[in-house]
Amino acid sequence: MRMIQNSPDISAYLAAGAAIDHGHPRVRATAATLAADAPDAYAYAEAAFRFVRDTIPHSADTGDPRVTWRASDVLAQRTGICHAKAHALTALLRARGIPAALCYQKFEVVHGLVAVRLPGGERWVRQDPRGNKPGIDAQFRLDREQLAFPVRPECNELDYPVLFAEPHPVVLQCLREAVDRPHLWQTLPTDL
Repeated sequence: MRMIQNSPDISAYLAAGAAIDHGHPRVRATAATLAADAPDAYAYAEAAFRFVRDTIPHSADTGDPRVTWRASDVLAQRTGICHAKAHALTALLRARGIPAALCYQKFEVVHGLVAVRLPGGERWVRQDPRGNKPGIDAQFRLDREQLAFPVRPECNELDYPVLFAEPHPVVLQCLREAVDRPHLWQTLPTDL
């Protein structure tokens, strides 16, 4: 799949925003801790991915009713759905100067991913920090994608090709307005 940047300027994929608040002290401290054991950008990107995938549970897997949307809140509360976890990974990558984009898949609802562009790389590579469990084995890979869910076109599922510098407004609005996760499940978009 050919991915399309919604902003031609790569600096947009390094910027901070309301959800991708990589200037926040908690995000900066987490990034510094992860970077201490990472000799280069590649090792750091994988460490950040594993950290978000493995230490921040997906709230649907744990039954946690809290809804997080800001990267610093995801790190503080240690919970989030796929979109929130994607915001946290994006912020951690950008905090270390690695361009990161938000991208999406369509299933019954829209699923959130991250695309990373490592130094010297000519292409974006999608990663899925959703979190593994039986039947889900997302891995940090640069040679090929290993996402949580492969799309099935025959079921009207699809990969959206657009790489967003900021969270899609519809997704962000749902996260911000949800009073709890059950409410969020009723309002998540089914299409972008």
